[in-house]
Amino acid sequence: MRLKLHERQSLAYLSKANEMLYGGAAGGGKSHLMRVVAIMLCMEIVGLQVYIFRRVSDDLRKNHLEGVSGLRSMLSSLTDSGHVKFNDSKGIFEFWNGAKIYLSHCQHEKDMYKYQGAEIHVLLIDELTLFTENIFRFLRGRVRLGGLKVPDKYKHKLPLILCSSNPGNIGHQWVKSMFVDSAKPMEIWRTPKSEGGMLRQYIPAKLQDNPTLLQNDPDYIHRLDGLGNPALVAAMKNGDWDIIDGAYFSEFERARHVIRPFAIPHYWPRIMAHDWGFAKPFCVLWGAVSDGTFRNPDTGKYIPKNAIVIYREWYGSNGEPNVGLRLNALEIAKGIKSKSLDERFAQMVADPAIFSQNGGESIAETMSNNGVQFWAADNKRVAGWQQIHLRLTGTDESEGEPLLYIFDTCLHLIRTLPALQHDGHNAEDIDSSMEDHAADTLRYLCMTRVLAASKPKRKESMPAWLRIES
Repeated sequence: MRLKLHERQSLAYLSKANEMLYGGAAGGGKSHLMRVVAIMLCMEIVGLQVYIFRRVSDDLRKNHLEGVSGLRSMLSSLTDSGHVKFNDSKGIFEFWNGAKIYLSHCQHEKDMYKYQGAEIHVLLIDELTLFTENIFRFLRGRVRLGGLKVPDKYKHKLPLILCSSNPGNIGHQWVKSMFVDSAKPMEIWRTPKSEGGMLRQYIPAKLQDNPTLLQNDPDYIHRLDGLGNPALVAAMKNGDWDIIDGAYFSEFERARHVIRPFAIPHYWPRIMAHDWGFAKPFCVLWGAVSDGTFRNPDTGKYIPKNAIVIYREWYGSNGEPNVGLRLNALEIAKGIKSKSLDERFAQMVADPAIFSQNGGESIAETMSNNGVQFWAADNKRVAGWQQIHLRLTGTDESEGEPLLYIFDTCLHLIRTLPALQHDGHNAEDIDSSMEDHAADTLRYLCMTRVLAASKPKRKESMPAWLRIES
């Protein structure tokens, strides 16, 4: 049999990394790479166990089993000769040397426990952003060599985790944080023991990296252009992880809303908002309200009147996606005081949940007794999200300029805001299962300075040339 990889795919196959994400754009040859890796390693290593995962079993068969480039076709010469046997009911290819390829799926989080006792030598996950972080971490915990005898030329490589994905879907945020934002593309780095201690690498791939598809179907790139949604086109065509199909705040643009820090004018009113978190991250945002007389030093443009500039953030995360610092109310209050640098605030609002009393002093009271006095924020979710939409877009009064700017030092707000998706049951709301703590804090902040939407321009009832001026 003859197996072929293109240059970018070969870089992944020969890489010294053993925890990789390959892909980005559509058509980069991600699935083919996985099948070739599975077959090559199974032919080389006696007793190897390779698991190929898709979230849904139907997708698994369509993408990896059937078709002219599926495993059934790729291995047909070996199955005809008896060197490979396929158990269709179990989805297992067994090679003459005892190596096996398991076609696996994990549609629900409870399904991951089916693999509790699995010894996975090579883990291949196709379309990683379709999976939750919990499923990935659990499956990664099943990756081990056990008693496998690894040939010397593969000892640097095994055990191996190779994932592929396009941007978007429910796992976009954690995949981007874990693989894309953690290092430069192609850079190989050792993760800490708490993250598995493997050699991690992100290998971006575009349609141009798959000459076979371009040759067989040269119009495919035009069909990507025809997807319609600009965010989806950018994600699928360019592998852009900053532009997300289905993003709730599709108006957000780094070039438009993220600015370099400058000295906030002392006469601008300052506001603060806080979203409580203990096991999950907490967030504090400091903002200032423009009076319309100050020019951005970089662009020379006036920052519109009533625009909010987020100039500082404190995000209570331990560095892992969506995991908190577990600080108590007193510790957070002390941190807020020290970071506020004796600034005076026109308004300070916080998550209304901190005002609830459960037989003792509330979180808000503890903070107040330690010099940080919050008022309960307006917690209307949809109305609050609409205020953020309005500020990102701008109004007639701002002549289309944004009314929300974020200093580029506010890393977590910039990281999480564009990744948020619509709630599956309420399109007007955000999926609250995502890392929405900074967005909630921004919502509280914007609700302290409510904007009115621009009024639609009134249409004249008759042509101008017929109107009589008084």
